Amino acid sequence: MKKGGILNPKINLLISETGHTDTIVVTDAGLPIPENVTHRIDLALKEGIPGFLETLDIVLTELQVEKVILAEEVKTFSPEMNDQIVSRFPNLPIEYVPHVEFKQQTKNARGLIRSGEFTPYANVILVAGVVY
Repeated sequence: MKKGGILNPKINLLISETGHTDTIVVTDAGLPIPENVTHRIDLALKEGIPGFLETLDIVLTELQVEKVILAEEVKTFSPEMNDQIVSRFPNLPIEYVPHVEFKQQTKNARGLIRSGEFTPYANVILVAGVVY
């Protein structure tokens, strides 16, 4: 965990409880959120608010990430979003999996943070690293 000033107490709790190799998912408005996930944080207010990239950037002020997982389909259906996501992780491994598998992996996440994003496949699984 870093220290950047997130005001939302549920996001702070989620990040503070996240250990090395745990996962946090930042999602668009449409990704199903599994019932069994401990932290289900829905920030969506209306279409586009808050945006996915804005939400992701705020999470990254606090979370140390060592790997990123994206749905393979983002490259085809939302290439600009893919480029924006990838640009935030210039020195990290990025893994692409089919969207069906991506949704399965979200069931093992420590928590999900839902944005109001309507861009298809604007979802990312962040694998937590360590700050030392």
